[in-house]
Amino acid sequence: MIAELGHFALILAAFVAVVQATIPLWGAHRRELRLMAVADAAAKLQFLLVALSFGALTHAFVTSDFSLRLVTLNSHSLKPMIYKVAGVWGNHEGSLLLWVLILAGFGAACAAFSSRLPATLKARVLAVQAMIGVAFYSFILLTSNPFLRLEVPPFDGQDLNPLLQDPGLAFHPPFLYLGYVGLSMSFSFAVAALIEGRVDAAWARWVRPWTLAAWLFLTVGIALGSWWAYYELGWGGFWFWDPVENASFMPWLIAGALLHSAIVVEKREALKSWTVLLAILAFGFSLIGTFIVRSGVLTSVHAFANDPARGVFILTILGVFLAASLTLFALRAPVLEARGVFGLVSRESALVLNNILLAVAAFVVFVGTLWPLAAEMFFARKLSVGPPFFNAAFTPFMMGLAVVLPIGAILPWKRGSLRRAAGQLRGAAILALAAAALAWTVQTERTILAPLGLALGVWLIAGAAGDLWLRAGRVPRRLLRLPRSDWGRVTAHAGFGVSVIGISLMLAWTVEDIRVARVGDSFDVGGFTFTLSGVEEVQGPNYAATVATVSVAQGGAPLGELRPEKRFYPVAGMPTTEAAIRNGVLRDLYVVIGDPQEGGGWAMRTYIKPFANWVWAGAIIMALGGLLSLSDRRYRVAAGARPARAAAGLSPAE
Repeated sequence: MIAELGHFALILAAFVAVVQATIPLWGAHRRELRLMAVADAAAKLQFLLVALSFGALTHAFVTSDFSLRLVTLNSHSLKPMIYKVAGVWGNHEGSLLLWVLILAGFGAACAAFSSRLPATLKARVLAVQAMIGVAFYSFILLTSNPFLRLEVPPFDGQDLNPLLQDPGLAFHPPFLYLGYVGLSMSFSFAVAALIEGRVDAAWARWVRPWTLAAWLFLTVGIALGSWWAYYELGWGGFWFWDPVENASFMPWLIAGALLHSAIVVEKREALKSWTVLLAILAFGFSLIGTFIVRSGVLTSVHAFANDPARGVFILTILGVFLAASLTLFALRAPVLEARGVFGLVSRESALVLNNILLAVAAFVVFVGTLWPLAAEMFFARKLSVGPPFFNAAFTPFMMGLAVVLPIGAILPWKRGSLRRAAGQLRGAAILALAAAALAWTVQTERTILAPLGLALGVWLIAGAAGDLWLRAGRVPRRLLRLPRSDWGRVTAHAGFGVSVIGISLMLAWTVEDIRVARVGDSFDVGGFTFTLSGVEEVQGPNYAATVATVSVAQGGAPLGELRPEKRFYPVAGMPTTEAAIRNGVLRDLYVVIGDPQEGGGWAMRTYIKPFANWVWAGAIIMALGGLLSLSDRRYRVAAGARPARAAAGLSPAE
């Protein structure tokens, strides 16, 4: 009965979305407040109905209701509770329900917290948001109903994919969806502004918090996925240029460009067309990512579905929304004329270069991700595009971005001087060169990756600190008086620098050892001594595991034990690898136990991973920077905002 209630609530939410997508839009056209007010009530009601539906599905998973087909396919009675809950979105149908829940949640948040928006703009934003909802409600109800019943319920379920039974991946999809779907608000604001024919500084101020929130959530979600890949897959890496990884990375890059571009619109009334186009493309890349994950056209280790028919439906949604928005964009081009002018050397120009680098980097990832599909469709050739292509084609643009960020942050608006900026960043440049020299001196193999990466990372961090110091007028007590947005910007830039250091040093200085080891064997790797002390069989709650005990010592002094596992999930019939990691600020000790060998012993992989945790520490710092900026009141209240009636040109009588 609860499942049927959830299904009914989902259908009712779809009808409410239809109302929200039509009546407020008509009211905005007629400039009638009563019709526009429908948007607020409909957005909040839609969210409550979807939340009820999502709660019903969660109840079915928690109580192991195997009369539901989705629960049978993705759960098991012996599964730990956290993974029963994670199983709600660890599949195609449930993840789509989470998608529309977040979509409705953003709409409800806009209705609740955007009282200063002009009435017509707010009505149109919520109407466009509801149109997206209608498309995805149709997708769920027609092709991906999560509430289908089985005529004969089985005694137990088929379990969740064992790779998804991990705390890191349990929270990875919700954060990614908050980012993916959050970009729908930027899209809705862009389309609403095009309908109104008005894009100005106030619009940029209104759209930035939603974009910033989406970028923040994407940052956290990508970092969680990278961390999971590092310790769960047992390959010793953190990024593999998998299509699903790229699916979230592309909108993250475009959202970063949109954030910087909106600053120019807000401050200088320039780059209007480009900013609106980025808002459209950011959500477009989110839909492309959804298509990649769910269509099955590209193979991935963690894709949700393998159904081309569903992929065609998503492709249709993508085509309709992109075609309609880009057509509207072309028709409204005259109203997007820029007013502000600026010199070749200025903060505006630096932000334009920033946007070009981010946009081209996203395009490179897009081409590399979809080229195998295009080659097979048009040339009947099976190709594989792997890390060598992405590393060679993508890295130069990120290096350029790292060089530009500190300079652009201190250049003045309209017109500046490179000589003056160079003088202000002289200390940062000296620190960067010293760091590069240090890296070159201490490394044994002469590779340019470590010195260059360390120099760029230090340049970013020192440049961010210099930016903060200059804004405080070189007076320490003024630092605490700076706006949170300034603190957030420099924190995010410094976090990027920390990640650059972690990535470059980890890739350049990793030590790897692969061998067959017997119980009692000792071997040296990177200055550490590892001893396979024992191997035992352990029974988990829903798996059987082979657990190795590996003692670690350095210079004869014991450091402790590592216990890598090789698990087997009998219900799913699938093995997984659980790496044992001894984390450190400057390095990780990483051990993986493999299969038993015919001649005796066990396959073992051992890595020394320098500065590994700096990769994710940088992501956390970037997210913290976004949170600091988001907490600035100026980002939550539009500059010069007028009461809704006045801004909409409405009289009280209307």
